[in-house]
Amino acid sequence: MSKPLIPAQRREKIQEYLAIHQIARTADLCALLDTSEATVRRDLEWLEQKGFLERTHGGAILGHRMILEQEYQQRAQHHPEEKKAIGELAASLIEEGDIVFINSGTTATQVLQHIRKNSNITVITNNVSAVMELGEPGFHYFLTGGEFQARSNSLAGRFAIDNLGLVYANKTILGVDGISLKHGCTVPTNAEAEVVRKMIERTKGSIIIAADYSKWGGVSNFQVATIDEIDKLITDSRIGESARDSLAQHAVECLIASPVPSLN
Repeated sequence: MSKPLIPAQRREKIQEYLAIHQIARTADLCALLDTSEATVRRDLEWLEQKGFLERTHGGAILGHRMILEQEYQQRAQHHPEEKKAIGELAASLIEEGDIVFINSGTTATQVLQHIRKNSNITVITNNVSAVMELGEPGFHYFLTGGEFQARSNSLAGRFAIDNLGLVYANKTILGVDGISLKHGCTVPTNAEAEVVRKMIERTKGSIIIAADYSKWGGVSNFQVATIDEIDKLITDSRIGESARDSLAQHAVECLIASPVPSLN
């Protein structure tokens, strides 16, 4: 019979497992460590307090901290097929007559690109990239105005916030850099965070997050919403069952977008 592991050994093995798998179920860790659920839960609680992971419904995810904002073009290269599918699904939730806030970012740009043409839809956004990529949008389209943010191709500042304060939307669709049960939805800059918070404040209906699986468990610098403040997460199938269960516990509907297979 093997000798039981001491707490330091168990916690090291949990960290090693998460480094490989990114996500762990409590049952799998019990089998790995040959110990009880109660012991595993205590170890996960200890590791969460130290900032190594974040506990979820039935397990844990590896925590990852994002400090610097990447250039727009760099971000556009990450998970492009997933972002396209997420953007298409998010855009399909916009209905005739809707007034929608959409923020900046590569996934948000995909949402804008997939809104159906010749529709009675009004979009208000701080997303400058969309202006350059959309051409004639085929729907009512307003920029917030504000100070140009070169790294993110977006608009922010007092002018943008004041203009948002003149409008109520019935939906807001947001791209974020991190989404976490503990830390909520986060973005890298205070300038973007102020705009997004104002969008949420001026929304009378659904708050929808559009983010690929890699954002799950991520924490950026500035919180824009808690998990309990959002209504839907549109993501891809790699999000994992544990994450979906955890979101359901917080009454967040998780919609899965599937990339269309290439014909080549």
